[in-house]
Amino acid sequence: MDTIAFLGMGAMGERMARRLLDAGHALRIYNRSAARTAPLVAAGASAFATPREAASGADVVIAMVTDDQASRTVWLAPESGAASGLAPEAIAIECSTLTPGWIHELGAAVPRLLDAPLLGSRPQAEAGALAFLVGGEGELLERARPLLSLMGGAIHHVGARGTGAMLKLAVNALFGVQVAALGELLGALARAGLDPAHTVEILGTLPVTSPAVRAAAGLVIAGRDAPLFPIDLVAKDFRYAVAMAAGRGAELPVSAAAGEQYERARAAGLGDRNIHAVARLFNG
Repeated sequence: MDTIAFLGMGAMGERMARRLLDAGHALRIYNRSAARTAPLVAAGASAFATPREAASGADVVIAMVTDDQASRTVWLAPESGAASGLAPEAIAIECSTLTPGWIHELGAAVPRLLDAPLLGSRPQAEAGALAFLVGGEGELLERARPLLSLMGGAIHHVGARGTGAMLKLAVNALFGVQVAALGELLGALARAGLDPAHTVEILGTLPVTSPAVRAAAGLVIAGRDAPLFPIDLVAKDFRYAVAMAAGRGAELPVSAAAGEQYERARAAGLGDRNIHAVARLFNG
């Protein structure tokens, strides 16, 4: 069994790490707020005060944090970053949704790095049914595959380091565009006199409605917006996606327009609500 360090005990990280612990791996964990480590410590994990201490002696180090800055801190912070505690043969796996630019910068400091952002939310993390989009060397992926398989049912090798991050941003933008369009169209149809619940019922039978939109539409009608994918993170991912494209001479005008709606939702106090709460902008 491997000794694994897991950095970040948020809603996703804690669930992913528990899968590894339950499989019998020795687990060393770190979280900025130490209180978040208590449930896994009670289950047998060891908590450490810094990422460097957690990474020391680990065969594999996995991070699941919110953004580029948080990733930079856990990996490269002077004195406390995990990179300075890595054994020469240890594998680093960054599962957060980040910019490709940062992944390449991190890879220069941590050569045995996979970027492996994931698809799914809390239920999939608990069930080990996440999907991973992996960028990096095939040899490293094969070494890490058994661990990723404990957390996910699908592992896609996208290509070289950074390609996992690029595809993840594209996937999140595609999802966000669809949900924003759903919200504005349901609002417009309601103003025209169509019953939203009946509209969603019909849309659910049509091939034009993707499974993701179908699920989001159901949540809109049910009025449930617990943050499986909070709008704060949706907006962040749109900013990253637009910047990624611009850095390569491409434009994302549709994605940029959708991203503006999530920024509006944040300004309206909806940042901690689930992605489909963007529909509230169009309900007035």
